[in-house]
Amino acid sequence: MLSIENLSKSFGDKTLFNSITCHIIGGERIGLIGVNGTGKSTLLKIIARIEPADHEEIHHANDYRIQYLAQAPTLDPNLTVMEQIYYGNSAIMKVMREYEQALLQLQRDSESEKAQTNLLAAQQKMDELGAWEANTTAKTILTKLGITDFDKPTATLSGGQKKRVALATALIQPADLLILDEPTNHLDHATIEWLEKYLQTYPGSLLLVTHDRYFLNRVTNRIFELDRGNLYTYEGNYEVFLEKKAEREALERSEEVKHQNTLRRELAWLKSGVKARSTKQKARIERVHTMQQKTFDTRQENVEVPIGSARLGKKVIELKQVCKSFGNKEILSNVNQLLTPGDRVGIVGPNGSGKSTFLHIMAQRLSPDDGEVIVGDTVKIGYYTQGEEELDGDLRIIDYIKEIAEVIHTKDGSVITAEQMLEHFLFSRKQQWTYIRKLSGGEKRRLYLLKVLMQEPNVLFLDEPTNDLDTQTLSVLEEYLDHFPGVVVTVSHDRYFLDRVVDRLLVFDGKGNITSYHSNYSDFLAHQESTHIAAKSAEKSKNQRQSPKPQKKKLSYLEKKEWDEIEDVITSLEEKLESIKNDIVAAGSDSQKVQELYAEQMNVEKALNEKMDRWEELSLLIEE
Repeated sequence: MLSIENLSKSFGDKTLFNSITCHIIGGERIGLIGVNGTGKSTLLKIIARIEPADHEEIHHANDYRIQYLAQAPTLDPNLTVMEQIYYGNSAIMKVMREYEQALLQLQRDSESEKAQTNLLAAQQKMDELGAWEANTTAKTILTKLGITDFDKPTATLSGGQKKRVALATALIQPADLLILDEPTNHLDHATIEWLEKYLQTYPGSLLLVTHDRYFLNRVTNRIFELDRGNLYTYEGNYEVFLEKKAEREALERSEEVKHQNTLRRELAWLKSGVKARSTKQKARIERVHTMQQKTFDTRQENVEVPIGSARLGKKVIELKQVCKSFGNKEILSNVNQLLTPGDRVGIVGPNGSGKSTFLHIMAQRLSPDDGEVIVGDTVKIGYYTQGEEELDGDLRIIDYIKEIAEVIHTKDGSVITAEQMLEHFLFSRKQQWTYIRKLSGGEKRRLYLLKVLMQEPNVLFLDEPTNDLDTQTLSVLEEYLDHFPGVVVTVSHDRYFLDRVVDRLLVFDGKGNITSYHSNYSDFLAHQESTHIAAKSAEKSKNQRQSPKPQKKKLSYLEKKEWDEIEDVITSLEEKLESIKNDIVAAGSDSQKVQELYAEQMNVEKALNEKMDRWEELSLLIEE
């Protein structure tokens, strides 16, 4: 177990943590939640011993190992990818590093006797340490993350490649606690799905920050919430957290009402001049003073965005036979697309397939090699980019926003001032006079988003908006987009965000082609999965037709009996699984009970999967 007690941290007059205490036990999967600027990344760095606290008491065993993945990882530019991934002085890391180096050496010169001798020696050491299982796991991780150039210097990698190498390093290195800060950034859907499943079986404890709410819900079994310097803990995943947080806030509001009523009665007693012994009266006055100083965390910090938008005509944007290449790589090939009023379009596809390029061309920031881009006369584009915007740190927050507009006009004719808009975006009147350089990375992105909306656009381009915004800001941005009267086009890997916001998808295949789907993202993925299964089934049938037909096999008595009972068994397991999930929710803060139930849930899920596989086998025999 890792124990954290009385942890405090301040920056100037801003208190991030106010003597917080928490514990992390083996096997826990903890999601850390909080509005940008509350100190999530700082807390991770303090636990990982990368940044000091003002005061802390952190206790754990001497051999307790922590692995940390930063949101923007820094790799050693002097190392190759392989040296970075297999770094460290542990025996197993050393022998795996030697083995991989020997393999690379032999690949370069297959005739070299020295290379062959080195590989045999490395293989012998792998046998002695029993390192083959760890090596297989490492190779699986590297393959799933798309890392193949082991001898490439890390200095030559792109930002996305560096994040994947850093993630692979964190997953491969043995650890009692794995700390991940936004691990899903720069990952495509398939990789995120694999990472979800991998982390569910990770042998150590897990503490992570992520904006991906599906990921958070499926991976975690406990939630830490940072809120105005305090840390609240909730047993259960993100869905349970939302329910429990609502209960906590309702209780705090109830306590505040009781407190105010008691204070009102006490003040009335004192003002009425009721006779009492002097010592009792003095104690009552002191109690009233104490009650007057007590505060409650009942202020709701919701990003409720008033909607301002310029009028949009019938003609928006049209692309005719647009082509774009970079060197020998064709990004867009004869693309024809039409945006119409009310469109909600999501853009998905592998990294490097041209999604951001497509937005740049529609925004006329980049010219196509061939084809035509027609933009309507009334179109006013608001463009939220992936980090292109550099905020001037010497500007105050209020001045940065007023550079765009002093006020905006809502669609009902109301006027909202820049100060009011900043308050809607969780920047208090006092904080608005803070210099931008003092803001966290997430707060800067939230401020930049506000700047885009202050322009009162009628066409919104959002390039990976979920990468740096917290879950609370995202949920209200989604609500805002629901009521936005213009056109929304967004590039995103965030499944929840896409399901919430878009009703049409443009799917990039990485070869210059774009396919349009009129559905949300989950429906599209389900369609892709069913298509993949059908293709595999067709291939299997083709292979079976080509091979000689085996003699028909009759079901044995036991197999027939098993077939008659298996559907009831599956139904029973499904009901048991649902019951366990309800019990986990009901267990609340009983962490031992939750752990026991979670272990039972894993066993039942395993048994259910085995029975489903067996049902498929038997159904094939029945068909034959």
